[in-house]
Amino acid sequence: MASRPAARVQDSLMAPRTRYARTGDLAIAYQVVGDGPDDLVIAPGFISHLDWSWQEPSLRRFLERLAGFSRLILFDKRGTGLSDPVPGPASLEERVEDLAAVMDAAGSDRAAVFGVSEGGAMAMLFAAQHPERTRALVLYGAYPRVTRSADFPCGVEEPVMTAMLSGLVDRWGEGAGLGAWGPTRRGDTALRAWWGTLQRLGASPGMARRMFELYPHIDLRDVLPAIRVPTLVMHRRGDRMIPFGIGQYLAEHIPGARLVELQGEDHLFFLGDTETLLAETEEFLTGARPATSLGTTVLATVLFVDLVGSTELAARVGDAAWASIRDQFLALARDELARYGGHEVDVAGDGLFATFEGPARAIRCAVAVRGAAATAGLAIRAGVHAGEVERADGGGVSGLAVHIGARVMAEAVPGEVLVSGTVKDLVVGSGLGFRDRGVRSLRGVPGSWPLFAVAG
Repeated sequence: MASRPAARVQDSLMAPRTRYARTGDLAIAYQVVGDGPDDLVIAPGFISHLDWSWQEPSLRRFLERLAGFSRLILFDKRGTGLSDPVPGPASLEERVEDLAAVMDAAGSDRAAVFGVSEGGAMAMLFAAQHPERTRALVLYGAYPRVTRSADFPCGVEEPVMTAMLSGLVDRWGEGAGLGAWGPTRRGDTALRAWWGTLQRLGASPGMARRMFELYPHIDLRDVLPAIRVPTLVMHRRGDRMIPFGIGQYLAEHIPGARLVELQGEDHLFFLGDTETLLAETEEFLTGARPATSLGTTVLATVLFVDLVGSTELAARVGDAAWASIRDQFLALARDELARYGGHEVDVAGDGLFATFEGPARAIRCAVAVRGAAATAGLAIRAGVHAGEVERADGGGVSGLAVHIGARVMAEAVPGEVLVSGTVKDLVVGSGLGFRDRGVRSLRGVPGSWPLFAVAG
């Protein structure tokens, strides 16, 4: 077996070096990231592109977190991404051979395998055939079979799946399908542009169609009892692509498997509440809950700012002009964040998420961003809420207060800075004025919430 390659400067988290493993006459592209004590191989979903993956901030952060406690091995399946093209989609047996070849080239005798969506089938078959090389198995959004049958009622109706995938191929490369794969970010124009490019770089339309045609024929149910390695199954309750019942089926039929129910509806693993997913993965593989997942609970004010009409604007002016407008908006917003002591947490397409130590600063910052945007001919809406959040070591925050802040912003009309009743009560005596906007139900948040618009 090949010796482990020496660490190189190029193998940084931001720009890992792409290498090639040989399997027969084919070259399979792979990357090694991080220097943790144990190896972790990701078996990718239906398409991937090693270099392009690092250009999406949410995915980059996810991979960096995995590489923080492991030696992370990534690869593109044959016929996809940077690996050699092939006439048609590979069989599961061939994909297992590719996974083994990548491990050999990376000098990995034994590794945990993380199967994502379609890659779960490859990961499960590898674990069943090569238990001596599989330290553990992690499955996210995976399935042994995807279509419904009399003895598999949790599956997807085949005509529904066929129609959806056919429509995706007809618009291949345009960013279609994001509403199904990542519904919480369907309006994120930057993510949609990245998603469209991933489609074009990941596979040709013809290859994608042939891959989709194989989906109804995948059935690994008889393999599940033969998986005898520690297994963690994670599945989102509202997954739009692969029903939660399929995750339950996996956990019930893989001996000793543990099921973790994740909240949310995104199928893309790097969207939504990734903190729980990452924390469960790290604890399962290392035996210790990461400090980043435990975080520090603090009272903070969250601010969400969103450009109004960004989708229509992008469609009207084109991608290049829209990118320039977005950059201008972010520059204006960041100037005000610096002025009012805000901490930028994330940028999602046409919006910005930040935290503040005090609600009055957050409100004044939102008003200032609104004014600065107006001078540039742009309109925003903003939402402010205060509550307990979990601060992670990497600077991220999570918790119900974050979700409430996002939902408060969603209730705002163009040009409005909307705050929760909690925030209004906290800034009594600040000189800020408010107009009552009534009591609202916030999507996905229990209870009713009084909301107020900042006056002036």
